[in-house]
Amino acid sequence: MEVHKKRIIVSVTNDLVSDNRVHKVCSSLQNMGFEILLLGRKLPGSVPVKRSYQTKRFNLLFKKGVWFYAEYNFRLFLFLLFARADVLLANDLDSLSANFLVSKIRGKTLVYDSHEYFTEVPELIHRPKVQKIWEWLEGKMLPKIKNAYTVCNSIAQVYHTKYGVDFKVVRNIPMARNYNQIQNKPETKTILYQGAVNIGRGLKQAIAAMKFVEGAKLIIAGDGDIKADLEKLVADEKLNDKVVFTGRLSLEELAELTPQAHLGLSIEEDLGLNYRYALPNKLFDYIQAQVPVLVTNLPEMVAIVQTFDVGEITNSLNPEDLAAKLNDALRNTVKRNIWLSNLKTAATELTWEKEERVLREIYLRFL
Repeated sequence: MEVHKKRIIVSVTNDLVSDNRVHKVCSSLQNMGFEILLLGRKLPGSVPVKRSYQTKRFNLLFKKGVWFYAEYNFRLFLFLLFARADVLLANDLDSLSANFLVSKIRGKTLVYDSHEYFTEVPELIHRPKVQKIWEWLEGKMLPKIKNAYTVCNSIAQVYHTKYGVDFKVVRNIPMARNYNQIQNKPETKTILYQGAVNIGRGLKQAIAAMKFVEGAKLIIAGDGDIKADLEKLVADEKLNDKVVFTGRLSLEELAELTPQAHLGLSIEEDLGLNYRYALPNKLFDYIQAQVPVLVTNLPEMVAIVQTFDVGEITNSLNPEDLAAKLNDALRNTVKRNIWLSNLKTAATELTWEKEERVLREIYLRFL
């Protein structure tokens, strides 16, 4: 008689293509012996995804806003209600409602992975009515969740204080890679930003700063709500020869691009608690590729940079101040030699293979 593996259904609201954290979690859980089904949504420009586990993407009528979230969670609820599952894993608050209801109706184990402090994202802090709806939903569900983890200690502490829930910490650290094959970087200094092209990421300031940075170009690898605005800004400022937009790249394409960079940017603005406590995966991707970093003076990122001494910290996103930091980080050979030496150690220490131990502690009891 065939014995079925325990099945985890993982839910996200994105199109799966570039969500590295979710892919790493799914791969780790699969290696532990679980059967994995990852659910997301299909967008007009979505490319095929090839994974070692099962995936499914919903075609939805609505692409954003309240109707998107309502339609997605309704479709997700109906699917989860009848699908074979032993554990439901919800990623972020926007996929939690359907998972929470089905877990109660069917008596299934629910796990919550909070990628950010959702109710404090910049898209909500200036929309108090919408923010209050998400806060109400969060307040109804989070105190009843027994299995939860998030991306950094600061957010874990906030949730524990607010709801009394013990959030474990699983940082968004990349898998160990061997980048030794990168011998010579391009002659033109390259500054790389990879990730969502949304408000609060310091991208407008970075583009404006390029007017004062010579012999370098800024590569923005990603897509998002403000990409068209940024492209117009580049055109208006006549910076087309200094700023390049690659659009959204696959994980494999990013793995080729990142180690070519001379400097990696993670310059989030202090727009609410979500960004204040940011510890983005791109920071760890740069470190794994042994690329020095420039970060804003926000506590979680500063702690990493100072602990390993792998880059520079800026207190200001004023374009001229930022340009001074960029120029120094690109051309100060004494600092760069120290950073490049320390990056070898940091890249060895900060790996998913070490970070996934926390996942194993959470999920092994469900096997």
